[in-house]
Amino acid sequence: MKKRYFSVLLTLAAAISITTCNGTSEMSDKTSLTIMGRKSDMQKSYMTSIFDQYQKSTGTMLDIIAIEDADFETEATEKFAHGDVPDVFMHFHNADLERFDVSDNFYYLNNESWVSDLTDRSRDYCLDSKGNLLGLPFWESSVSGCYYNKTLLNSLGLKPATTQAEFDFLCQALAEIGYTPICWPEDGCTWMFQLGLDPVFADDPSLLDKLNKNEITYSDIPEVTNMVKWIKNAADKGWFGSDYLKKDWSDISTDMGSGDAVMTFIWDTWFYTDFEQGNKYSVDDFALMPIFMNTVDGGTYEGGNLNMMMVNKNSDRLKTALEFLSFCATDKNYNIAFDGISTVNCFKGQTTNIQSQMVTDAGASIAENERASTAASRIIGYSADDVAAAFGSMFNKDTDVSGCVKLMDDYRIKKAKTQGADGF
Repeated sequence: MKKRYFSVLLTLAAAISITTCNGTSEMSDKTSLTIMGRKSDMQKSYMTSIFDQYQKSTGTMLDIIAIEDADFETEATEKFAHGDVPDVFMHFHNADLERFDVSDNFYYLNNESWVSDLTDRSRDYCLDSKGNLLGLPFWESSVSGCYYNKTLLNSLGLKPATTQAEFDFLCQALAEIGYTPICWPEDGCTWMFQLGLDPVFADDPSLLDKLNKNEITYSDIPEVTNMVKWIKNAADKGWFGSDYLKKDWSDISTDMGSGDAVMTFIWDTWFYTDFEQGNKYSVDDFALMPIFMNTVDGGTYEGGNLNMMMVNKNSDRLKTALEFLSFCATDKNYNIAFDGISTVNCFKGQTTNIQSQMVTDAGASIAENERASTAASRIIGYSADDVAAAFGSMFNKDTDVSGCVKLMDDYRIKKAKTQGADGF
């Protein structure tokens, strides 16, 4: 899953009870609603806003079980194993969600009145492989794509790409005149690979189904090998620069702001949360085009990874939990919560959030080429760290293209077996 969410360390409203993973709430009774999530997630300004609004409006108290981020998956899994399942559980739709026995624990929200107000991209993110809506996407959203320095390209007489061939030509032209075409932070950054894989499985659900039943492997899918081969060739040709193996998260801002690198595969909110000011180039110098990794000719964008509010279907307070989600999904309430927040709309009625000009300008291209985040959320056993490790072996010349694909399969299958997935 992408590392795109920054912590806004605000104090929760005094009326809200916070329980850490080692604490015990004093509010867990029949008049309160329990909500479990990561501590930093629960402290987002839009979350504290909606919590406070709900309590003041309904009189129902919220018992916020805020687990320390580093311990969240382990602590929450243990709580579920002991039957300590909250009324509302907040989680991203990624591989770790498999820990929580979704079908047995959570209520499908397909028929809730607010579903029609969800944007297509936010709704699609929250669907399982059978089309069931798992949660309410109440979160900041973004668009991942290839963000490029339009000022620099214009000065060089070069244009953004609309096909894989055009993108390859652009990268080669930039490399030949001394620029790093793509800032690729290989040291510790792992989200890039899923961006190339998304269209492979989003465009052909049958492949995803067969992969998740262990009927086929990555090695059986030519597009996966095509992507691995393209990335290796890009690295070998210098399109990532000479020291990409040492580049990390902190280098993206420096390289993009100085103009040393011209493009990077990232998301719009990064420019408002992590892009350092005072460099040669500012956010106004950048624009957006699709990502090209040789898996789909027209390129792709990835929709946002969203925290979902999921409802415990076995809860004695099921009706109240569903009413809480309806409150969160009401335009008056979510517009107060997201006022001034930089995010792509999750709801059709959102009007108070701020949308990136880069995303607005690329609207037609995004509408044509965007896919819901698919690889990280729907491939059983997918781990961004494992995929990065497989590529790391190839970059370090410990294996070749086919060996990298095999490692991706080996790691994925091992994790699927650990998760107890059917067919593995």
